[in-house]
Amino acid sequence: MTDSQATYPYVTHLDLYYDPLEKVDVPALVAACTDRWYNQTLCRVNDSVVRLGVVQGEYHWHKHDDEDEFFYVIDGRFYIDLRESGVPERTVELLPKQGLVVPKGIIHRTRAPQRAVILMVEGTGIIPTGD
Repeated sequence: MTDSQATYPYVTHLDLYYDPLEKVDVPALVAACTDRWYNQTLCRVNDSVVRLGVVQGEYHWHKHDDEDEFFYVIDGRFYIDLRESGVPERTVELLPKQGLVVPKGIIHRTRAPQRAVILMVEGTGIIPTGD
């Protein structure tokens, strides 16, 4: 068990699930998922990774000091709450086929009232639970 699994109620797999030239089968992984907050690294692309999230509920507030994060919704409704210095707190709602980049240093929290399926693209060194 990793420290993040012990501290947070999320199932997070940082290992690469697919090798280069291996077909990525997102529907099969989603169908097999029984966790409320599941994060699996699918593959590496240069200095970034693509991660699958099958999520329901709320993640904690956090930030990444050195890396941007890209969220893309495949299925469901996904919310990103943002706290920026000098700007009122706001929420961005993402529907299927919509995405958003959260720049490094921005405090954010993701949530999904109902089960949602998302892809995330982020640097290989990013810690999903934040810095």
